[in-house]
Amino acid sequence: MQLFYSSDFSINSTKFNLSNTSNILRIICGLFLIPEVFGKFNGFMQLNLNIVNFFASVGLNPPEFWVYSAALGELLCGLALVFGICTRYAALGAALILFVAVIALNIVRGHFAWTWSIGGDEYLIFWIICCCIVALNDFKALKE
Repeated sequence: MQLFYSSDFSINSTKFNLSNTSNILRIICGLFLIPEVFGKFNGFMQLNLNIVNFFASVGLNPPEFWVYSAALGELLCGLALVFGICTRYAALGAALILFVAVIALNIVRGHFAWTWSIGGDEYLIFWIICCCIVALNDFKALKE
């Protein structure tokens, strides 16, 4: 099995066929990452200090570097998922970013929480599962 295929880098109409539920899930997973990118900034390339302080409280130093890295990762994975470029790797990358976010939230909060009313992790975990399903669907499509 190859690492990359020429189809990994092509954008065509089949990747936007909304009668294929895998495409819908892939596109939604990518679109949901885009607001996460914008939330890290107050203006053009001006970092949101609340986000910088959150990254610092988790122990990610220098926090500015990690905020820019997270934003870049979310943007690249999000766009790749929306356009169906290197889907399996973009989905796994997004799942990894989201997993790190779950860990960071639990470090700051000091405990695991499942209830949305106290800032629970269920949304992020559901999103991680969806990204893993997208990646698995793409790996499965390679065998067909």
